[in-house]
Amino acid sequence: MRILVCEDQDAIRHMIQTLVQASGHEVVGVASGAQAVELALHEPFDVLLLDLMLPGAMDGFAVTEKLRVSEKTRELPIFVISALDDPESRKRAQDAGATRFYAKPFRPLELLMDLNRIGRN
Repeated sequence: MRILVCEDQDAIRHMIQTLVQASGHEVVGVASGAQAVELALHEPFDVLLLDLMLPGAMDGFAVTEKLRVSEKTRELPIFVISALDDPESRKRAQDAGATRFYAKPFRPLELLMDLNRIGRN
């Protein structure tokens, strides 16, 4: 599978990329919501792993909303990985169109199992 990772913290982004690549997936990492939207709209990805707290005008909620209105990315699975683990943030992410929500620190094996489920569909 081809997976896009959007996480502004370099260490976390590299850890997620390494984890997912070690499972045999192709991974592209970006540090901003604008980069994630640009790539997702112009290149094929099977899943987006997305942080909610991103710098600039486009946080993870805005990224999700933007991708859900485009025909090209409407069905793209979006797995949120965020430190924002309050009920309001979870509901807001779900309402925006997030497929799954993982609270940081997340369980890597759970993420990999869910990615494998998507890959088999």
